[in-house]
Amino acid sequence: MTVKSNYMLPFLNSYQRTFVKIMLDSVIAFFAFGAAVVLQKGNLYIDLLPLVGEMLVFSLFCAVIFTVFKTHRAIWSYVSLADLHRLSWASITAILLYFGVREFLYEEVGLDHILFSQPVITGMLLLGGLCSFRVLYRKIHFGHLKDPKTANVTKTRVLIIGAEDSAELFIRSIKHNPNSAYRILGILDPRADRQGRTIHGVKVLGKPEDLGQVVENLDEKPQRLIFTTTEDTKKVPLDVLIAEADRLGMRFSRLPSLTEFRDGDTAAHNLKPIAIEDLLGRPQAAPNMETIKDFVVGKKILVTGAGGSIGSELTRQIASFGPSEMTIIDHSEYNLYAIDLDIRRDYGLIPMQTILADIRNQDKVNAIFKEQKPDIVFHAAALKHVPLVEMNPAEGILTNVVGTRNVAEAALKCKAQAFVQISTDKAVNPTNIMGASKRIGEYYAQALDLEKSQTRFITVRFGNVLGSSGSVVPLFKQQLERGGPLTVTHADIKRYFMTIKEAVGLVLQASACAIAQGDEERGRILVLDMKEPIKIIDVARQMIRLADLTPDEDIEIKITGLRPGEKLYEELFDDAEKRLETNIPSTFAANPKPLSKAKIKKAMTALMKLAENNDIDGIVKQISEIVPGFSHETHK
Repeated sequence: MTVKSNYMLPFLNSYQRTFVKIMLDSVIAFFAFGAAVVLQKGNLYIDLLPLVGEMLVFSLFCAVIFTVFKTHRAIWSYVSLADLHRLSWASITAILLYFGVREFLYEEVGLDHILFSQPVITGMLLLGGLCSFRVLYRKIHFGHLKDPKTANVTKTRVLIIGAEDSAELFIRSIKHNPNSAYRILGILDPRADRQGRTIHGVKVLGKPEDLGQVVENLDEKPQRLIFTTTEDTKKVPLDVLIAEADRLGMRFSRLPSLTEFRDGDTAAHNLKPIAIEDLLGRPQAAPNMETIKDFVVGKKILVTGAGGSIGSELTRQIASFGPSEMTIIDHSEYNLYAIDLDIRRDYGLIPMQTILADIRNQDKVNAIFKEQKPDIVFHAAALKHVPLVEMNPAEGILTNVVGTRNVAEAALKCKAQAFVQISTDKAVNPTNIMGASKRIGEYYAQALDLEKSQTRFITVRFGNVLGSSGSVVPLFKQQLERGGPLTVTHADIKRYFMTIKEAVGLVLQASACAIAQGDEERGRILVLDMKEPIKIIDVARQMIRLADLTPDEDIEIKITGLRPGEKLYEELFDDAEKRLETNIPSTFAANPKPLSKAKIKKAMTALMKLAENNDIDGIVKQISEIVPGFSHETHK
């Protein structure tokens, strides 16, 4: 493939090109001076021959000034406002100096007295000629003077959502590249003050909700819808827009944010698929960073399950706020190595202990806490995959029940300021061992918190996180890469979703606020505001569309049936819990009826023995005695 040179006369070397540029500018100055005289005299037939000498002097004088201002260094094919600004100052300087000196010397050397209009007209013609020549060269270089009917035949017609900086960069890049694959028909922007305005000649045709009407009014049908990632466009209901674009037969992509653009001439052309988190149908909740910072700065923080999806994001976000020391624990060697590598690379100045340990080992946990003496403990370690825990219930009990007890009691013994437990919506009215084990963990933390010890025991409950290990999004991506089908267990199954970053930010905010409130809010479970649940089959369809494919035509969606312990829908509160408003943004509170610490500890001890003996029926029976309403289909 032949690459088009960005240089004028590429067969010349740099010195020769510089000379040619200065000479061309001098020629423009020569004719600008003569044309100014003609316009000043108002006579097109004036004899300019006597002025040729002065015209040459003026053009050579301008060449010197342009050389001093280094106007020749600009690449004409990429001439910008900054270049034209430099050119303007060079032209003004040349006019003022030349005519100033000429006026001062006119009597001594016998020159005619000049009128004020002559330098003004000469300057306007000079600057206009210099700028016009460069703009014309740029248009020729980028093929803008070709017949648009033939130049646009094979280009993809697009509409852009959002009149923002990234859109401006994309449009400018397209206009500068005659070989671009795109032709922009217009822009849709949610703001009223942008309607009817233009960016590089591309008009804002309406608001995003007007997509159908805009397409109907266009002479040519757009083939692709391109989203910009900005604060304003984040408020646009993308799921509705994408459904409308799909109805209109349009594919869709998003522009990288400005920080994502790669270096190089084609950087702005690199469209990205819509991120699946963009399809939640709501803006992402933004936690109060100052609140979190005050909570974390100067504290010794310990995170269990630090190598997992939630634990690793907790570790990253906590590290970004500057704790005095961090201890990260995980039983997976690889996951622990990966997060240790990330933190040391990005936050190398933070003292950090990386400990390979299993929270089931009570002696090991106690030894770690005795040595590290953490101020804040985030307990994210858990077995969370419902079908796997159903197949291995004893392992679920040993990690989620016994492990939680070990970590909580160690936090109490070392007089930590707070123990923060990550819980799940599957703990509400559980129908599986995993959910029930997390419910028992909630009960235990609640009982410890109500004792009003020095340590606060806080539980934060939320639903699924997009992209976490074992969630549907990575599974669907793998299935798409294999050509399908995408497997959904039931056509009506729904789940609550958050992004990992959003969920962890809100966990940190909720924990900070709960501790600041003091003893009056003890015993409550904090529940993140997950908004409305989303059908899993809709997520599957959207991911197929994001791959530029058609659901049920290019890629099959296969219904496989509910798995053991799986529910059609999850809940954030059970019938016995009151949903309480809080003064913590994006956070509710549940006030479940507490169980006594003695009763829970007795049940935990019994469950540990049953799990060690792999007595599945005994485990289910014991859970049924402590978790009201526990229904386990496979062991009825």
